[in-house]
Amino acid sequence: MSDKYVSWGRYPFKNQKGVDLLWRDDQLPVNTNFLPQGNARSYGDCCMNADGMVVSTHNLKHFISFDPETGVLRCEAGVLLKDILDVVEPQGWFVPVTPGTKFVSVGGAVANDVHGKNHHVAGTFGCHVRSFELLRSDGARMVCSPSENPEMFSATIGGLGLTGVIVWVEIQLKKIANSAIDLETIKYSNLNEFFSLSAESDANYEYTVAWIDCLARGEQLGRGHFMRGNHASGNRKKPSRRSLPLTVPIDPPVSLVNAFSLKLMNALYYNRQRTRSKQTIVHYDPFFYPLDGVKNWNRVYGPKGFLQYQFVVPAENSADAIRETLDRISAANCGSFLAVLKVFGDKPSPGMLSFPRPGATLALDFPFQGEKTHALFNQLDEIVVQANGAIYPAKDAHMKPAHFRQYYPNAERFKEFKDPNITSSFWQRVMEPSA
Repeated sequence: MSDKYVSWGRYPFKNQKGVDLLWRDDQLPVNTNFLPQGNARSYGDCCMNADGMVVSTHNLKHFISFDPETGVLRCEAGVLLKDILDVVEPQGWFVPVTPGTKFVSVGGAVANDVHGKNHHVAGTFGCHVRSFELLRSDGARMVCSPSENPEMFSATIGGLGLTGVIVWVEIQLKKIANSAIDLETIKYSNLNEFFSLSAESDANYEYTVAWIDCLARGEQLGRGHFMRGNHASGNRKKPSRRSLPLTVPIDPPVSLVNAFSLKLMNALYYNRQRTRSKQTIVHYDPFFYPLDGVKNWNRVYGPKGFLQYQFVVPAENSADAIRETLDRISAANCGSFLAVLKVFGDKPSPGMLSFPRPGATLALDFPFQGEKTHALFNQLDEIVVQANGAIYPAKDAHMKPAHFRQYYPNAERFKEFKDPNITSSFWQRVMEPSA
């Protein structure tokens, strides 16, 4: 099996066949179940089809139309956000919502209804989708938009690729005067201070997010760096993109992320900034995509791969749930260097199964350590369930069927729109466990 069909977390590893669509009018496989796949940047198994077939849109990378006056872009589903930025950013446009990597395909961004640092202002990626073409397994093609096939439009946004193959997407881009970011980084002391900074920042800053030291305890629990920024004004000079990218050239025999390295990295990173507040102007690339500067960074977790646990809990339960989560992680002698905390806004997502909703979201990466990891995740599940929260399917390799139905009450209705010949390892795990 080619590595390009493997999920980014490399766990769980699935045996599957892969075929590539070469043209928009290609025909889909017949008499077999399959799963559409973009650039396979999902962490868990929602982009995997165990012992089955994935149909990749990797080669559908053509721009169909772009209006530099209005910022309306139509492109094939395999176009990456990087491809879009390379074309539109020099012309004063930007992607309206972006996740933490620019190597996500447009089709994948729709299928997972991705979010970014500006959710409190812009909502999800799906909020900016004008239309798309959907190819069903029976060969039927339909254009979907808020006014044309609106229910299929809603089911496909955040629908994890299960409603059909997205062939092309039309989105509304964001007009900017400068792609550089006026950034303020605040070194804060604890979780309460994070929530104060977030509430204070939402009205005046388009982009807000925090890195947290998940190993800190006691009065320092939840400490970290809060980053808030806006696109710079037009007269500000844009800094250079970044130095030459780094790479992880080989797979280490074991995970390089362990209790010792985490303690060292977290302490160094937290203390890298001596003053409480630092203001600077930065290129958009390291601000939005810090890990894209390290090629194959997922290899540092070793041959067993890694899992991400990302959840959202409503505002009234956020502080207690996140505090208990961090306590459980520390007590289990586990930790995550990539620990990101953000408050979602109240702009509704258009997708039937979309993850973002009002509240705080915490994302953490863990090297897979077998039963120890699953035992910790079981404890974290209890917190999320009791807090009336939800887990993000695009990052999941653990979720239980009963929890999925609680997190996503539209799941049964969604089945009306699911393509009967499309499935995934995730879907089989949470909705068809006896199949």
